[in-house]
Amino acid sequence: MNFSSDFLKNIVNKGYFNQCTHEEELDATLNKQKISAYIGFDCTAPSLHIGSLIQIMILRQLQRSGHQPIILLGQGTTKIGDPSGKDESRQMLNEKQIDINVKGIKNTLQKFDLSLENKEFKPFIFVNNDNWLQDLNYIEFLREFGKHFSINRMLTFDSVKLRLERQQSLSFLEFNYMILQAYDFYKLNDTHNCTLQIGGSDQWGNIVNGVELTRRIKGSERNLKDSNQQNNIYGLTSPLLTTKDGKKMGKTASGAVWLDSQMLNPFEYFQYFRNIDDKEVSRFLNLFTDFSAEEIEEIIKKDINGQKKALAFEVTKICHGEEDANLALKKAEEIFSSQNNMDNLPVLNINFSDEDKNNGKILTSILKEENLCASIGEARRLIKGGAVKINDTKITEESHLIKLNNKENNFKLSIGKKKFFKIIIN
Repeated sequence: MNFSSDFLKNIVNKGYFNQCTHEEELDATLNKQKISAYIGFDCTAPSLHIGSLIQIMILRQLQRSGHQPIILLGQGTTKIGDPSGKDESRQMLNEKQIDINVKGIKNTLQKFDLSLENKEFKPFIFVNNDNWLQDLNYIEFLREFGKHFSINRMLTFDSVKLRLERQQSLSFLEFNYMILQAYDFYKLNDTHNCTLQIGGSDQWGNIVNGVELTRRIKGSERNLKDSNQQNNIYGLTSPLLTTKDGKKMGKTASGAVWLDSQMLNPFEYFQYFRNIDDKEVSRFLNLFTDFSAEEIEEIIKKDINGQKKALAFEVTKICHGEEDANLALKKAEEIFSSQNNMDNLPVLNINFSDEDKNNGKILTSILKEENLCASIGEARRLIKGGAVKINDTKITEESHLIKLNNKENNFKLSIGKKKFFKIIIN
């Protein structure tokens, strides 16, 4: 659909749009007025990671379009656990750990608030759903809100359906999560006039529940007898950030890229983006920077190293500040310079037998014999994964032969991102 409102056009162009409810209504509303919109973050760890970075960048897009961003810290719902996208129940956290996580996540999010640098933008508003969930009267809550939820419908949402189809346990505690998230939207609409909930695509079922609940109750409260009268409550989702194998990037996945400098230092954060797959650069420039389409077009004209450097610097500046971004860039350039100056690399002398001198030697055997990998099989996997380079040229053949000649007697060998050697063949 072609949107006319600035906010929706921007999030489509940046790659943040997945789907939304009542598209035409939402677009028309955003053209007429400024709204309040919220994104919720459950507090299951002391920091967010880049899997949440798309939602954070959407908060900044709300600010740029003149809307009011609301951040819901899910202290209350963290006590239950969201089953969305999970194959098993989340680990239950105690109150003390959740309190620590709430403070850490709030500190992380505050760094991204555009109003800190420009007072024309509306600042992030932080709310905590524990303020209304902890004192709920269970019977009264069920009588007033439970009647609006159909078990038949709830069983069709992916967060429940997939777990049941795989015969994986889904506790009654988790089953309540979508009801409480829906109630969060109702409360925020009531207290902050919030009319739009935004989340990742795995939250679609939960968001639809919140939209329907709030429309139903507010519509009844306002006695909306005219079916043409709009009840301006909407939901919108963004794509999930996935790993190369298509899995959702989560806090429990190995190698999570944290946004807190205490959990991942700014240089390692810089290096993550500096070393992404070449095919991802253009997409990440759109997703994770504030560059305009014209600026990105100019960056893409550079060589791939220049593109990655621009990406890594900008995302690090947004998350950790310009000073840390400059320090990370300087350190990366020093390492790159050292790697390209073979005089600064550790020397590895390899002695060839008479047979090797005549016929050459397979690179995988050299890697194993010199203890650069644990086995021939690992050496093959490294080559197959593109992790082995000679003079910065990726080796693609597992049977690559090293011969004794003027070209390969003296060369740079790279294994992964941290092992570099000057190889001398004797």
